[in-house]
Amino acid sequence: MRETKEDIKPVAANELPPEFKKFDKPLGVEQHVYNQILVLYMTHTCILITVLYYLPFGIVSPWTIVPLIVYGYIGGLGITVGCHRYWTHKTFKANKPLQVIMMLMQTVSMQYPIFKWCRDHRVHHKYTDTDADPHNATRGFWFSHIGWLFLPKHPEVEDKLKIIDISDLARDPIVRFQSKYYWQLVPIVFYIVPMILFQWMFPELTLFQNFVLQHVRYGVSLHFTFFVNSLAHMWGDKPYDKEISSSENALVSFLAAGEGWHNYHHTFPWDYKAAEFGYKINVSTMFIHFFAMIGWAYDLKTVSHQLLVDRINRTGDGSHPLFNHAHVHDKTPINNDHKHSETSLPAWGWGDKALSKDDVVITETLFTSKRRG
Repeated sequence: MRETKEDIKPVAANELPPEFKKFDKPLGVEQHVYNQILVLYMTHTCILITVLYYLPFGIVSPWTIVPLIVYGYIGGLGITVGCHRYWTHKTFKANKPLQVIMMLMQTVSMQYPIFKWCRDHRVHHKYTDTDADPHNATRGFWFSHIGWLFLPKHPEVEDKLKIIDISDLARDPIVRFQSKYYWQLVPIVFYIVPMILFQWMFPELTLFQNFVLQHVRYGVSLHFTFFVNSLAHMWGDKPYDKEISSSENALVSFLAAGEGWHNYHHTFPWDYKAAEFGYKINVSTMFIHFFAMIGWAYDLKTVSHQLLVDRINRTGDGSHPLFNHAHVHDKTPINNDHKHSETSLPAWGWGDKALSKDDVVITETLFTSKRRG
């Protein structure tokens, strides 16, 4: 079963649904100021209190780390599977119940609503390592890791955010619902639910200690996510495309639920695995597979062996076992390279018009289904 690219009419910034526009200034302040207050000051102060005072002096039990990791992982999968592989790159389809689950999990992460996260990430893929990249790795580790949150956006980023195609998100009812009620949903799933659970598991916790622990969870999950922007764009092999900064980094994959196989992902952003090997340090792929087996996820897009081998031998750094060292590289652009598309820019994923027709034809689809639950 093959699919063709969707004919999507881009949505201009001034045509965004009203529920999307309010996040240009969250709670009425500039984004970078809001991020400074929430992440730099509040969250990192909570981390310091816990690491330097609560844990060393036995004020908070070390066992609180376990549920913190579990709940943090729930939010993390909301980003890696929901925001990233489903909504940003459109690598698979999901029925409505799974969409709702992923939306709630993504809200747990408190990394802004789906539409904003996806819009930023599509711009990152389209303009990687340029001034238009929101977390441009060429500006150094700290900027790409977290500094980009605390500084005003580069004018090039602002310009590209206005033209990147998010028309599919603008007409998605789940995305619009989350954006409309985001500030009502966040207190419930980020604070109230986990704090009730923690109070039940650790009745000795004070309300303030409980609050601090939730921000520890938040801060750690943010850093794990941001390692994809920093470490995975600086260190590792490049078996699929040696000309781009993104690299294969096993440590980042371990921390970020499978998102560290980044050279593969930037080369083939429409593959649902975000990696060549599905279960190799890749919990996010396991999550998708589980729901595919019960019929809630379907039409999983993956790169064919033919396309994979061709790309390894044309643009890889020679570190892949399938690389043919006797291969004579053809200097002529080949049609199935998404970087030689009609726009001369990389594709952000399935549905982007920059994705060549040859790539679409040769891409394989797993768990095909006509279910639209």
